[in-house]
Amino acid sequence: MASRTQYIEAKSLKKLTELRPARTILCMIQDWAVIGTAIAASKWFANPVVYVLAVMVIAGRMHGIGVLIHEFAHYRFGAGKNRSDWIGDVFLAWPVFATVDAYRQNHLAHHRHTNTENDPDWVIKLHADEFIFPQTRLKALFNFLGYLIGISSYRDIKSVQARVGGDRTNSKGYELARFGFYICFALFFVATGYWVEFLLYWAVPYVTIFFFFLYVRSVAEHFGGMDYSHELGSSRHIDPHFWERWFFCPHNINHHLDHHLYPSVPFYNLPKLHQILLENPVYRERAHITRGYSTGLARECLA
Repeated sequence: MASRTQYIEAKSLKKLTELRPARTILCMIQDWAVIGTAIAASKWFANPVVYVLAVMVIAGRMHGIGVLIHEFAHYRFGAGKNRSDWIGDVFLAWPVFATVDAYRQNHLAHHRHTNTENDPDWVIKLHADEFIFPQTRLKALFNFLGYLIGISSYRDIKSVQARVGGDRTNSKGYELARFGFYICFALFFVATGYWVEFLLYWAVPYVTIFFFFLYVRSVAEHFGGMDYSHELGSSRHIDPHFWERWFFCPHNINHHLDHHLYPSVPFYNLPKLHQILLENPVYRERAHITRGYSTGLARECLA
C-alpha cells in the first residue's frame, strides 16, 4: 500500500489533530437536548405520527452518541485517559449499554488490521448474509423490516457481543459503578412511573431504528463494490444529502476513509482534512467517494 504520509503535509496534519474538548462537550449536550425535545414534542402532541418521527429522531441521536463513543475510544477527547473514559462511559456509552474500553479494544484492532483476517469486524461480517453484495431489493427490504420488529437488531446485538462481550480488565469498582448506574435509573423509572416512557422513547428506538442506522453506516464504511487492494479503495467516503446527516452520519462519520488514513484527527476537523486531501491528485483519483446513502450507496450495493 502507498504511504499515508504522502497525502497531506505533516504541518497541516499536526494542526488538524489539535483537540478541543469543548466541541465534543457541545455535541454531547446537543444530542441529549434533541432527544429530550423529541420526547417532549411527542408527549405534547400525543399523536402516533409524531411518535414515529420522535423515534426516528431519537434513534438518530443515539447514533450520534455512538459516534462520540468512537471519538473517546480513539482518545480524541483529552482531559487524561481515566477522566476521559469515565466521562465517555457515564454520558455516552453506559446509556446505550456499552463501555468505552470494550469498544476501544475491538475498534483499534479493526484499525490495525483493516479488512484482513485479523480484523474482528471484518471476519465476523465478511460471510454474513446481510453483508453479501450486490443484494436484491427484496432481500434489503426484508432486512429493513427485520429492524422494525427487532429481529435484525437482535442479530446485530449478538454480533456485537461476540466481538466486545469477552472478559475485560475492568476493576471491581468499575463494574460496581456501572451496575449501580443501571440500578439507580431502574429504581428512578419505577418510583416515578416513567418506566413506560423509558420503553417508548429509549427501548423502542434502540432495538429498532438505531441498529438500522448502524447497519447502513457499517455497510457504507467497508462493503459493496470496494477495492480492497488499495487503502484508498478499501473504505468509503460519502458526501451525504443534508437530511442524511441527522440519521446515517452524525458528527462527520461519513468521512470514514479520511478517518482510516488519519485516525488522530478528531471528528470536527474531518471536513477540513477532506478538503486538503482532495488537493492531492492520487487521493482525488483513487479515493472511493460516493454521493448519498439513499442514492449512491444504494446503487452500489443493490442489484
